[in-house]
Amino acid sequence: MSSRKTRLVTFLTDRRRWIQGMIGLGVYALMSFMGLSLWWILGIGTVTGIVFGKVFCRWACPIGFIMEIITGLGGDKGKFQQMYQYHKLGCPIAWISGALNKQSIFRIEFDESSCTKCGLCDKTCYLSTLEPAKFSLFRKDKERPGLAFACSKCLVCVSACPTGSLSYKPVFSFPSIANR
Repeated sequence: MSSRKTRLVTFLTDRRRWIQGMIGLGVYALMSFMGLSLWWILGIGTVTGIVFGKVFCRWACPIGFIMEIITGLGGDKGKFQQMYQYHKLGCPIAWISGALNKQSIFRIEFDESSCTKCGLCDKTCYLSTLEPAKFSLFRKDKERPGLAFACSKCLVCVSACPTGSLSYKPVFSFPSIANR
């Protein structure tokens, strides 16, 4: 990945909670004060799921913003961290966009040839830290978190990679069996 793209991803991920808070506040205002129907929000969430994967939860959802504050109270490895997925059980946008992670146009891609196997990506990925026996961004014998239903495309793994082996870009093919 070019240094310019890396800087942009790092800039955005460093400010993701602020971005999520502002967009989430906007979504809440549109629904509460402007009378925007929940069906429109569901439609917008579905379209973003088709294009970007499950980004709504980590970049725009007002409830997700509140849950991230709550789960962050226990620290990075705190007891609240395990709660992160529970609020999504009743969210139709999380269901739809999570199911679309494997088919979305934009995906987290891994370039094995430039990977040094330093493991920084796995240390920063919340799925890899919650379930290290199941997920890894660089190990061949594990499931790729970016294709998993629960991945919300926070892109911290992409910005943490020192060699640019991970990128978030459009891919116009279905993932192969080897990537599952």
